[in-house]
Amino acid sequence: MSKIVLQATSELKNAILRSVEKAQAGGDLPQGEMPPFAIEVPADRSHGDWATNAAMVSAKAFRLAPRKIAQLITDHIVLEGTFFDRFEIAGPGFINFFLNQRFYSEILKDIAQSGASYGRSDFGKKEKVMVEFVSANPTGPMHMGNARGGALGDSLASVLDAAGYDVWREFYVNDAGNQIEKFGSSLAVRYLQIFQGEDAVEFPEDGYHGEDIRERASEFAQEHGDSYVDADPEELKKALVDFALPKNIARMKDDLKKYGIVYDEWFLESRLHNDGELEETIQILTEKGLTYEKDGAIWYRATDFGAEKDEVLVRQNGNPTYFAADIAYHRNKFAKRGFNRCIDVWGADHHGHVARMKGAMDAIGLDGSKLDVVLIQLVRLVKGGEVVRMSKRTGKAIQLADLLEEVPVDAARFHFNMREANSQMDFDLDLAVQQDAQNPVYYVQYARARICSIFKALAAEGITPRDCTDEELALLTAPEEIELIRHLSAFTGEIVAAAQDYDPARITRYVITLATLFHKFYNACRVKGENESLTAARMFLCSAVSTVICNVLSMFKISAPESM
Repeated sequence: MSKIVLQATSELKNAILRSVEKAQAGGDLPQGEMPPFAIEVPADRSHGDWATNAAMVSAKAFRLAPRKIAQLITDHIVLEGTFFDRFEIAGPGFINFFLNQRFYSEILKDIAQSGASYGRSDFGKKEKVMVEFVSANPTGPMHMGNARGGALGDSLASVLDAAGYDVWREFYVNDAGNQIEKFGSSLAVRYLQIFQGEDAVEFPEDGYHGEDIRERASEFAQEHGDSYVDADPEELKKALVDFALPKNIARMKDDLKKYGIVYDEWFLESRLHNDGELEETIQILTEKGLTYEKDGAIWYRATDFGAEKDEVLVRQNGNPTYFAADIAYHRNKFAKRGFNRCIDVWGADHHGHVARMKGAMDAIGLDGSKLDVVLIQLVRLVKGGEVVRMSKRTGKAIQLADLLEEVPVDAARFHFNMREANSQMDFDLDLAVQQDAQNPVYYVQYARARICSIFKALAAEGITPRDCTDEELALLTAPEEIELIRHLSAFTGEIVAAAQDYDPARITRYVITLATLFHKFYNACRVKGENESLTAARMFLCSAVSTVICNVLSMFKISAPESM
């Protein structure tokens, strides 16, 4: 919550506690400790700005009907000097309170003073949090699931940062294990086919069939010619992987950078193999009696920690499984690098992996409850009302790079962050490029651009924004003005709630509502009026709206143009 909201909450809580003490001192309420109570914003603000259940929760302690307790609290309450000026008792004993004009003035002054930091708080107490997201397989291009996961993961990291956490963004590169073996084999066959013909070298059924494999093999052939045709198969595979993998990772970095995503670290899985951490992790499980051998493989007793079946850690051929590397990687996050909480953003197809991984953390002596997983549901691309699966340009499945050629980054990031991760979504390609109020990102950006336009027009008349006195800000009494300021006051609390729920889409919805309330205000209240003080106060309000819109868009790495 913003400092003004925190102050108002504290004032109201203290006023209620003091009124209970007075009622007890006068013998109206029995002695006893007041139970904890909530102070909340009611869904219907016509019943009051804030409400408390103090009378309801204390009925048992005081052995009185809630309505009677509410009456006694309000009989003794003193609101003078607080941000509240009146109250009402409602229903079975709720007490509704109404904010006074000073609250709204102080909110606007706080925004003006805080500027780009308005909305930020120390709620997270600098707790070390890692958000690992996208982590796409480097053997091929990134797809639409990665596009959605990238926008949500990066936005979640930004929300956590604004809520006062010490946030680290990470991409986990699977550059070891079975998929790299398959990658090398696929590249090797495509390379040999260039010189020996496709009929001469059969492509493996389970190989990577994508056009990108042909492209990398062709690039290798252009650089090395046929010098590897007679090479040892393992030497050929290694040479191809060493050539192609860095190119694929560089392409991923480039595509994600265009998308506004820059990581603190690209963590290579091979590190776990080379540094002995993977072996060390399996040894820990073995020493705890949590592994056994069967059919030449090493198994982990996953069922001891709630999983449906035990899991293979090391295959018969001696190669560790992806799951074994994953346990070692998460141990590295917690035990080696000291992250207090780790958040993984995964595709919905990883649903069954969540409990296994949390259980594995418990198994190696870490706290599985500190590993949280956000599952991203599928996204469908829609154009002209029809589902789109292939790129017209390439005739292949649409990749992140293709999307960013068709849709502005601002629109892609905003649209993907409009729905909770656990809900399926349609991404409307037509809507994302529309330049009108139907397009949510345009609608929000236009609200800020409209404010800039108002100021530009007024500047031509010699009227510029300035600080306002409390008396001038007290002139902002129209319902549209009050509703707008009330929404501005909720920004910090919304960020905290979004951080707690791992739901950055909450902030996208918040800023769409803010734009709606601003347009409503603009249509109802002429900024330039005959009263110079009211004009100044409305410009001060417009500045506050502009600041908060910019803070949201900046948080999500979306531009805030001054003209559109």
